[in-house]
Amino acid sequence: MDRQFPMLRVSLSRLQANAREITSRCAARGIEVCGVIKGCDGMPEVARAMRRGGVTSLGTSRLEQVERCRAADVPGPYMLLRVPALTELPDLVRLCDASLQSELTTLEALEAECARQGRNHKVIVMADLGDLREGFWDKDALIDACLRVERDMPRLHLQGIGVNLGCVGSVQPTPEKMQDLLALARRVEAAIGRRLETISGGATSSYTLVHWGTMPEGINHLRIGENILLGKDLQVDWGIRDMDYLAMDTFTLTAQVIEVKTKPSYPQGQLCIDAFGHKPSYTDYGIQRRVLLALGRADAGEVESLIPREEGVTVWGASSDHCILDVTHSPREFRVGDTVDFSLSYVNLLYASARSDVRVVFEE
Repeated sequence: MDRQFPMLRVSLSRLQANAREITSRCAARGIEVCGVIKGCDGMPEVARAMRRGGVTSLGTSRLEQVERCRAADVPGPYMLLRVPALTELPDLVRLCDASLQSELTTLEALEAECARQGRNHKVIVMADLGDLREGFWDKDALIDACLRVERDMPRLHLQGIGVNLGCVGSVQPTPEKMQDLLALARRVEAAIGRRLETISGGATSSYTLVHWGTMPEGINHLRIGENILLGKDLQVDWGIRDMDYLAMDTFTLTAQVIEVKTKPSYPQGQLCIDAFGHKPSYTDYGIQRRVLLALGRADAGEVESLIPREEGVTVWGASSDHCILDVTHSPREFRVGDTVDFSLSYVNLLYASARSDVRVVFEE
């Protein structure tokens, strides 16, 4: 089936420019950038644009995306960013050059799998500094795991240690958190008797310290996805106004109008729950002009995060397959068959790029 809409347009030139802006600023502070491609379903075209923009490696949480990029001859090296499941280890060793690790059991199994395949593999051991996702909370246990890798696992190379911040626990990366990571790295180095190559200070949220010039010396690696892909989180959600060197119109989601009606703004009848088990609250704004799109949560996730590209258009709500717009204050006269363009947040891109029925168009 040759489906035209919804359509996801991708500006590869703007993505490459975003990558170049970020990698050049990081390089000036001795920091390498791993370009994270998981937010766009590992599109090889995007991965290639990131490499052209200066990222020194590519990272994702899904091995299928690595396989797709390797099949498209996108140069690595590749890093798995989600701590691997034991059942993923054969493919991890086959496809990736490095991975993030946080369990001694997994490291031991990874060593055995590397021996079976006759390959070597690099690991970055993760510390949990408060965000409460992956990583060793007990720092002595982390040092012991690093020592075990160094001494007892010849197929594994301890590349360094790392941290994740600002994801699950929403803990802000600060110079103090980076100093904690550096202090832990020094303890690991003292235990193993050599310098670590990589001290990975986090993801897009940690780039704020590069932007503000407060990243401590010694952090030499960041894993950046959203800030290259969309540039929105820090400029819009964090409110950083002097980061306009990053384009936010890299991806455009276009949907088609399937209904135009005038309706009340408040549901009529006894209210219960919606299709997703939630009980939303509503405000009565009177009669509205409304547009229904052939686009829903199955296509774009939290449609409320979509950003209409024209004035006077707001997202009122959505079901799995429908998005409802309030166009009461729009100067445009909408008709069935028209299209509406949106900028995306990270969750929208995550959903839309993974849908086989969303048409993707690449623009140089």
